[in-house]
Amino acid sequence: GLGSALGTTSHMIFDANGHITKPLQSAFLATPSTNQNDMSNSGNVTVVFGNEVYDQNSDFASNTFTAPVDGKYFLSLSLYLLNVDSAAGYYQITIDTSNRDYFHLFDPNYSADLTYYAVNMGVVADMDANDTAFIRFNQNSGSAQTDINTDARFMGYLLG
Repeated sequence: GLGSALGTTSHMIFDANGHITKPLQSAFLATPSTNQNDMSNSGNVTVVFGNEVYDQNSDFASNTFTAPVDGKYFLSLSLYLLNVDSAAGYYQITIDTSNRDYFHLFDPNYSADLTYYAVNMGVVADMDANDTAFIRFNQNSGSAQTDINTDARFMGYLLG
């Protein structure tokens, strides 16, 4: 591997087959520590991701990813909802970044409440150094009964 001029930390590693790994490249995966129960039915709520499965480069804290450098970042969300209220006007799940928002909007106009509902999103976000990204939940009207299960995931990495 190639080490830094100041020490022995490898920034890029090339193996015999030509595979390249970057052990310091920003990458994270976070999950909720507990269910987030009875989400509000009015206004935006930040989704809480209290468990860092991994946080390469230490860029994730307090439910928020902070870009260390200018670049394009792949951000992904898998949100596992329980008790989706069919009486809600709509649900909007947003990857909120400093430059723009990316959202999934659905109208739960079903014949009955849903026991389970999955929201999956993947985006390439342009982010500048110190820009942030976090997840927002917004339910318009209905009952405040929807839960976010601990099987939810928020993840991302620097593409370049």
